[in-house]
Amino acid sequence: MHDGKSVDEVKEQFEEAFQGVTATEISEAEGALIKEGLPVAEIQRLCDVHAAVFKGSIEEIHQPTDQTQIPGHPANTLVRENRKLEQIIEKEIEPYLSTDKDDKEKEKDKDKNKDKVKVKYNSTLNRDKVLEGMEKLYQVHIHYLRKENLFFPYMEQYGITAPPKVMWGVDDEIRAQIKEVKALLSQSDSSEDEIRQKAEDAVNRVKEMIFKEDNIMLPMLLETLTQDEWKAIAEQSGEIGYLVDKVPVWTPVKDEKVPTAKDSKETAEGGRIKLPTGLFNVEELTAVLNALPFDITFVDKDDIVKYFSEGKERTFPRTKAIIGRNVSNCHPPASVHIVEKIVEDFKNGVKDHEDFWIKMGNKFVLIRYYAVRNEKGEYLGVLEVTQDIKSIQEIQGEKRLVEE
Repeated sequence: MHDGKSVDEVKEQFEEAFQGVTATEISEAEGALIKEGLPVAEIQRLCDVHAAVFKGSIEEIHQPTDQTQIPGHPANTLVRENRKLEQIIEKEIEPYLSTDKDDKEKEKDKDKNKDKVKVKYNSTLNRDKVLEGMEKLYQVHIHYLRKENLFFPYMEQYGITAPPKVMWGVDDEIRAQIKEVKALLSQSDSSEDEIRQKAEDAVNRVKEMIFKEDNIMLPMLLETLTQDEWKAIAEQSGEIGYLVDKVPVWTPVKDEKVPTAKDSKETAEGGRIKLPTGLFNVEELTAVLNALPFDITFVDKDDIVKYFSEGKERTFPRTKAIIGRNVSNCHPPASVHIVEKIVEDFKNGVKDHEDFWIKMGNKFVLIRYYAVRNEKGEYLGVLEVTQDIKSIQEIQGEKRLVEE
């Protein structure tokens, strides 16, 4: 495949050589390719091709398990959301891309995900309906956030590192594709053929990711995660949100308490915390840090995430699953090299801080990284501070505590 052979050629070879393949074996295969030096971006580029080759045997092996049928279980929620995404595509996007296809074109459409047939349309595009559907489809962003911030950290803890890296990269590409289609639909001078083709491409990528989640990632998680880990994911999922309504609280039959960072240190930190300029108890310090008008995240000298604040207004989602996670795994493949370079410069004393700023909808977000050093100048870690500064930029004149 990487040398340019077609999916059909490789699929035939695969069927001759293998009787079946598991999700874990796919993970190990991709991991081995990365260790041999194949860039993650290259595996990401051919991710859909891999899925197409493996599709037949995976579908025969992996059938829905009882856990996917339990209301409130994260596996059940993931499956429900994927069915909703499919419904949005089938009922609110595809019917409005074209309203006048002949029978031959419809037959091509039926197999377009498998064979990647590009269909030519002649009818008038219903821009408003497609835009409305694409707006709903972009909710997949929430679905991907939960996957990246809750499922991936646990996969990494079990040494499953290749699939999260590849998937995250593809997730970002899908987000960008949907955004591009929305932008084209909002421009009166964009061509209908271009919109149709890019909309088809975006929809196909979402469908392929649904397949990978249902048949590769989910079976892998179900084979690996403990009940307590699933419960921890369920408890933290609400912070990110859902695509489906009425997600009930899942209470396992064996309702064992899931240990958290707070629980494990509660006894040790129950007293006062003495600092050079004052004293706190745990409740006070927690409340003070959460009252700050910005988010802070601390990564220690070994590049491990140790703490993040939980203020009322969050810029980026953070879940307790990231505690203990390597910072490189907390960023998408497209930007992880920038973070790694910043950390390297901090460790080497080349820099002490670095700033970035981006527009996010109505927000203007300032992201600042600071090297944390002790009194001897020794590197202890990095502090990330993020804040929406839009309201600050708009400040004019003066406002004093006491009006003169």
